[in-house]
Amino acid sequence: MLQAREIQQRFSHIQQTIKDAEQACRSHDAPEDLKDCIEKMARESQQAQQVMQSSDQQRMVEAVDNLESMGDEAKRISRSASSMSPELETAVTKVHAELSNLKHQLH
Repeated sequence: MLQAREIQQRFSHIQQTIKDAEQACRSHDAPEDLKDCIEKMARESQQAQQVMQSSDQQRMVEAVDNLESMGDEAKRISRSASSMSPELETAVTKVHAELSNLKHQLH
């Protein structure tokens, strides 16, 4: 199990990848459902920030699990989209990979 401090650092990095994905959605004409999903992840990650500061490992794991399922949804949407820019595809894939990696390290 990762230490709380390391989880917090990784989470900060994940928040940045979510912000990058938000920017990519705005810049690359993303499908509306993908924009909605990424925006929801951004809001959820802001709320999860307080959990990350608490050092409550169980709540941290739950927050990451929740965000990772949103990452799964974003990945699913991006795969089913008829056309997406490579930059947007990369941003979504990176968010999903970062969240999935952290989730697996926490379990």
